[in-house]
Amino acid sequence: MRNKDLMSLEDFKEKNYGKRGTKLREELESGYENFKIGALIHDTRIEMGMTQEQLAKKVGTSKSYISKIENNIKEARISTLQKIVEIGFGGRLELSIKI
Repeated sequence: MRNKDLMSLEDFKEKNYGKRGTKLREELESGYENFKIGALIHDTRIEMGMTQEQLAKKVGTSKSYISKIENNIKEARISTLQKIVEIGFGGRLELSIKI
């Protein structure tokens, strides 16, 4: 059973960058190693109608730190990501490893 609120990475890329073969999507795919969680945090924050300042206040950090995570200037620790997702967005962070 699929949770209607969850979006796969493939769905996220198609929604935000188009189908495979389009210019924007190919640019994303070629630079995929640089893709970070920041884009997901940014898009979720925007979809929830929150400012960086509002999110930062909820999770007990600064607006500049949220900005740095969203813009891939700073990598967040898993504990910080968990706070952002759970406290900031009211969601649940799930990690998986596929081999």
